[in-house]
Amino acid sequence: MTHNVTTGPGSDSLVDLPPSLDDGTPSTSLHARVVDLLGLAICAGELASKSVFRIEELEERYGVSRSVVREAIRVLASMGMLTSRRRVGVQILPASEWNLYDPQIIRWRLASPARIAQLRSLTELRTAIEPQAARLAAIRAPLADASELMGLAGKLWAAGQADDPEAFLVLDIEFHRLVLASSGNEMFAKLNTLVAEVLTGRTNYGLMPRHPHNEALQLHVDVASAIQRGNPEAAHEAMLGIMERAFNEMSSIWDGNSTH
Repeated sequence: MTHNVTTGPGSDSLVDLPPSLDDGTPSTSLHARVVDLLGLAICAGELASKSVFRIEELEERYGVSRSVVREAIRVLASMGMLTSRRRVGVQILPASEWNLYDPQIIRWRLASPARIAQLRSLTELRTAIEPQAARLAAIRAPLADASELMGLAGKLWAAGQADDPEAFLVLDIEFHRLVLASSGNEMFAKLNTLVAEVLTGRTNYGLMPRHPHNEALQLHVDVASAIQRGNPEAAHEAMLGIMERAFNEMSSIWDGNSTH
């Protein structure tokens, strides 16, 4: 799919989009597809910052109703990705205005040429937050959560040894979600969707080690054990080890893609 965009409202052809999405799909699904196509195009830079297009053009090119287009624009505007101005049109906003914590924006950025930059930002954020979350969990985690973490660490080890990436991903997401939740900090807990997106993105795009390293598996056990023992320093150190391994695994990728 190719998008041709001008930077002003006077063009006769601002956006080159698929001729029609009107295939009998319910309007709610059509709206979601328009949101997805536009979100991807914006994150990929195909619809450049400050470029402008008209609602009428989207209606014609997508073959959908004005209400579908307006709802899609409303959703993207709520994410800070664009703004609609009377007598001007719909203008794409710079990434500095976007809600970069929104899971959809994270998915779109991971699917775009900006994938490496997005992974770097997310990994740096995780490195800052998750060791502290593990430290707090060792102080605040209910016994049931600590026991569940130990069980998850054991299942992670088994999935890693069995080379079962699908099971490993599900367990890894749940492990890190539970550490964040067990910190007792509601702001940390809300980052679980962000962590899930980065782990899923790394897996889907082949950016995880083919076989989980035994050291990484052991570090998950160490985090769970330290939390269960109520040892905040050990929990912090073990989680920092997990983050550093992830950072090192990714560094060779983004060092080779420094232009992104």
